[in-house]
Amino acid sequence: QLQLVESGGGLVQPGGSLRLSCAASGFTLDYYAIGWFRQAPGKEREAVSCISSTVSSTGIIIKYADSVKGRFTISRDNAKNTVYLQMNSLKPEDTATYYCALCRLRPLSLRDDFSSWGQGTQVTVSS
Repeated sequence: QLQLVESGGGLVQPGGSLRLSCAASGFTLDYYAIGWFRQAPGKEREAVSCISSTVSSTGIIIKYADSVKGRFTISRDNAKNTVYLQMNSLKPEDTATYYCALCRLRPLSLRDDFSSWGQGTQVTVSS
């Protein structure tokens, strides 16, 4: 059974950095596009980033939401079945619960048949 476990969140000052991790089990991550989503209180869930599968014939493709371009970097380690999100230059508006999930690249969005949400990891950016 597909399971995703997020970790690495915390409280950080504006301008700081965090690295989130998402460990996958129950399936082989290599074959799937996977990404990060976030949801702040009272707001809709937002797609943050998505990285294509490593078996794609088109090579690795990465997409970012405009709000995080140049500050966040997504990566994957297939040997560890884990995807990461390096977040730099954090802003208060980045405060949210972050989740990993199977995603689509064009457009950047949640994969239609995904429903196995983890508990997420809380990121709070505040002085």
